[in-house]
Amino acid sequence: MAKCHRNNVGSLVLDGPTTAAGHSRIWTSFSGSAFRRKLFNAMSCGGGGSRHRPKSDFVADTRSVSKPSKPPEKPKKAKSEKLSDLLNMPECSSSETDTEAETKKKVEALEELKLVAKELQGEDSAKRKAAASNVRLRAKEDSEARATLAMLGAIPPLVGMLDHHENDAESQIASLYALLNLGIGNDANKAAIVKAGAVHNMLKLIESPNAPNPLVSEAIVANFLGLSALDLNKSVIGSSGAIPFLVKTLKNLGHQSSPQSKQDALRALYNLSIFSCNVPFILETDLIPFLLKTLGDMELSERGLAILSNLVSTPEGRKAISVAPDAFPVLIDALNWNDSPGCQEKASYILMVMAHKAYGDRQAMIEAGVVSSLLELTLLGSTLAQKRASRILDCLRVDKGKQVSENYGGNLGAAISAPIYGSSSSSTNPNGGPIECLEEAEDMMSDEKKAVKQLVQQSLQNNMRRIVKRANLPQDFVPSDHFKSLTASSTSKSLPF
Repeated sequence: MAKCHRNNVGSLVLDGPTTAAGHSRIWTSFSGSAFRRKLFNAMSCGGGGSRHRPKSDFVADTRSVSKPSKPPEKPKKAKSEKLSDLLNMPECSSSETDTEAETKKKVEALEELKLVAKELQGEDSAKRKAAASNVRLRAKEDSEARATLAMLGAIPPLVGMLDHHENDAESQIASLYALLNLGIGNDANKAAIVKAGAVHNMLKLIESPNAPNPLVSEAIVANFLGLSALDLNKSVIGSSGAIPFLVKTLKNLGHQSSPQSKQDALRALYNLSIFSCNVPFILETDLIPFLLKTLGDMELSERGLAILSNLVSTPEGRKAISVAPDAFPVLIDALNWNDSPGCQEKASYILMVMAHKAYGDRQAMIEAGVVSSLLELTLLGSTLAQKRASRILDCLRVDKGKQVSENYGGNLGAAISAPIYGSSSSSTNPNGGPIECLEEAEDMMSDEKKAVKQLVQQSLQNNMRRIVKRANLPQDFVPSDHFKSLTASSTSKSLPF
């Protein structure tokens, strides 16, 4: 094979002896195929063609072979993949490191919780008290710790620390608050605490001959509040004898209850009053008279009315409320608390249920002056209070119609639901009874109309004063006769009467 020379095609095709003049001559036997073969060999050796080489030769040569001048693609791809690996390697490494650190942290926390649970079950009282304090701290804001500690068996030894024979108040307080925090937002733990006998042990602490530490009593009230939030525990706590203790704490007879403890006791009694089987236990105490007596205390009023709303749903509860001293005047007075819509709504609910269920209660309400308060409530109360007030007025109106029918032998019909206005020549009686009855009913209705009319006029006048004030008119501005005629003739046709 001929030697390869860069940019010297002549060396490929001029291969022969030189003449005397020193010029080479072309071999006559040099064919086209031999030329192409030599050209291919030269290109394979890296030799380049001259710019004077015919283009047709290159075209014919490159149809069957790939262009060697292009760099291969594989090294570029390999380089690109290698760069990507280098860029992704730190991220993956950091994620794996974080995962390992988090796993290690969880394992360490689990080992610590195991150690705490083990110390709770030990015999060293000092270590048990320290472990209970540790549980209290760990379970305060960590929901996973609450569930894990319960699975590790922390609840039974904590309940066992509430032994009334031990006079260590610090251990009892640590155990009580540890149980309280274990039950936060965990119904399974609340049920397990009651099942372990915590309610019985707490009551034993209260009933011990020695007066319980006020801090211990406060912690017990807080536990009763938390445990009574679970419906499954309501009957157990209510029948255990905890209600008298809660009522005593609420009444603060010994002047030892803190404001927070009184609020907790009231809320726990509300939770227990939801369960109707606990109503007899509540009625054995003097809770209803106490609540009615303290309705003026706004810190207790709304929650107290909520308890009465639960009690009034049972026949014995309604009877206990109706016989309580000054029950209806106190409840009617609550209807006028415009600054407390919640109290208005609950008081109107209690009166509505009692008016619907018993005739005697309706009569007592009328005698206590409920009508005027209800009429005012239909104008100034919240939407719910207005609806309830209207229903009470409907009950009273139906009762008046029935009373008229019964007093006069049923001649007016058994389906009368409201006093009949006007007179009729066909409804005459030799004794004149029905006509007198209708006139009496009309007089009663006119009094109610007068009350409504007065309330509407007062409202219009107050609005007029505001308009005058906003318009910067003189203070001695006198409304026109036309305005006076409007206020005098205004009525409220949307009211029940």
